[in-house]
Amino acid sequence: MKKRITAAVLAAAMTLSLGACSGSGQTQGAGSSQAEDAGGRQAGDTGSSQAGDTDSRRSGLENMTFDQMKEEAKGTTVTFYGWGGDEKLNRWLDDEFARVMKEKYDITMERVPMDIDQVLSQLTGEIQAGEKDGSIDMIWINGENFRSAKENNMLYGPFTDKLPNFSDYVDGESEDVTMDFAYPIEGYEAPYGKAQLVMVADLAVTPDVPESAGELKEFVEKNPGKVTYPALPDFTGSAFVRNIIYEICGSEQFMDMAADKETVRAAVAPAMEYLRELNPYLWNQGAAFPDSSTTADNMFADGELVMSMTYGAYDVALNIEDGKYTDTTAAFQFEKGTIGNTNFMAIAANSGNKAGAMVAINEMISPEIQADRYEKLRVIPVLDNEKLSGEQKAAFDRVDLGKGAIPQDELLSKRLPEMPAQLVPIIEEIWAEEVVGK
Repeated sequence: MKKRITAAVLAAAMTLSLGACSGSGQTQGAGSSQAEDAGGRQAGDTGSSQAGDTDSRRSGLENMTFDQMKEEAKGTTVTFYGWGGDEKLNRWLDDEFARVMKEKYDITMERVPMDIDQVLSQLTGEIQAGEKDGSIDMIWINGENFRSAKENNMLYGPFTDKLPNFSDYVDGESEDVTMDFAYPIEGYEAPYGKAQLVMVADLAVTPDVPESAGELKEFVEKNPGKVTYPALPDFTGSAFVRNIIYEICGSEQFMDMAADKETVRAAVAPAMEYLRELNPYLWNQGAAFPDSSTTADNMFADGELVMSMTYGAYDVALNIEDGKYTDTTAAFQFEKGTIGNTNFMAIAANSGNKAGAMVAINEMISPEIQADRYEKLRVIPVLDNEKLSGEQKAAFDRVDLGKGAIPQDELLSKRLPEMPAQLVPIIEEIWAEEVVGK
């Protein structure tokens, strides 16, 4: 997911919903990923009436076989809400996945492009209003947003135990599918795709790329004004800063760290000092940063920058094919690795078509669809290679990742775990206070 909902936006949405529905008894709502968000606790603590309705509807699905779910979903429409900023993905969902769902199951897929803060705000309002057949079925979600939604009973589940393809092809014990930003999933999400941070450079311009934070500093000093990173809380910029924190401060201490700002501030202090030391050599001398990863990437493509970064591990190959990047452009990683995560699909607690959503999610994690996404979108698959047949493995092995891509084995061998979701917004606040313009 490219954007995250902030605690303030989510709390405001809950306040409006609660005010509009006072006396209705429907008080489930969205919460903050931060433990201290009072609005989230209030909404979660008083949602018993809506939760009862959800449990009742779940018990009906629990008694269905998957074949019965497919039969119930025939002729229905499944809405899929999520970020719509990736045009290649949009076309694939509309032209490829929707076609398969219609032909195979007689299910119409309706993609609804919407930023995640808007999705959760709309879901909050519908749940607070007591709408049992809500407009949102599937949601593209992960990280802080998932934690917020799950803790406040906004999601249906657990449901992955009902999906044949999850049982047959996914490693249900892997942390990639049991934890989301170090938060337990417990069957409330199914994996959609894997992402991993990589840096990007044109080797014809800068043949020597940095393999560590120390080398990055030297690289920046050799190319003054030609390197930067997206302003936090941009998803990619935030991941880059967390990667620097791992490089300089290590990762283990953060895995069980309390979400206390001063505790986090002390732990990340050496990394913040490092980032401040970069500022004089960055684009705009670190007084300001590009407003998004898209802006920063366009600056790189135009030659204004000599380095870019992306959470799409194989975006380089796609951009070379599209003519945006030169043929000499390549992705690279730090020797100690780069942060990776899995993004997921969830089902709204008040979805009007849970059976259809489960059929769609099951199909999305089929070997055929995952191989098609790998080939056409270069999305890292979420399936366990050991569970695939020889023919299924061959479908993935045939995929040519294209120029400039890091081989998948090498990429994943340097995959670092994500930081706990509740620490991410705290780090972003500290960065804004201690790095920008310093």
